[in-house]
Amino acid sequence: MKLLLVYCHPCSESFGASIRDTALQTLKRAGHEVRLIDLYALNFDPVMSAEERRGYHERGSNEAPVAEHLAHLRWCEGLIFIYPTWWYGPPAMLKGWLERVWVPHATFTMPENGKAIGPVLTQIRLLAVISTLGSPWWWWTLFMKAPGRNILLRGLRALCAPRCRTLWLALHRLDEASETQRRHFLAKVEKKMAALKN
Repeated sequence: MKLLLVYCHPCSESFGASIRDTALQTLKRAGHEVRLIDLYALNFDPVMSAEERRGYHERGSNEAPVAEHLAHLRWCEGLIFIYPTWWYGPPAMLKGWLERVWVPHATFTMPENGKAIGPVLTQIRLLAVISTLGSPWWWWTLFMKAPGRNILLRGLRALCAPRCRTLWLALHRLDEASETQRRHFLAKVEKKMAALKN
């Protein structure tokens, strides 16, 4: 598959970087074509300007500020996000990428005649998220209702292929995780990435 890996973490020494590297190496070994967008390395600006917002619905011209990112989205058949969950959702950098890059007409159709928004990027048939969290799974899932997971694997999925597959991998209680637990999680990431099929 053609896979786009979107990575978001400010620290090069983070456990997230180990997850990124494990995923990249495994996917390439499995024969996938992989592109990496490292938002912090690119110094991506997550802030939508007033000018961008005013032109947000303008077909064509709304693509200009993020044309390179849209080209990657149009190329890929699978989208993999790797990021830490902060305050129950993706980091501001990643949230800003979603807000600025996923623009009308290029990534979804606007509501019309009583119809809801519709998908445009229907060649994307896989959405995967690998995240670390400080909270225990029961707090994040049962009490908070998994907001970050829902944004990407429900909200974003609606803009992809009708039968788009999803995958969620999470290491909870990262702050307390032992080296053994971290190694086991990396092994799980490797196993899941090696098993990805068309």
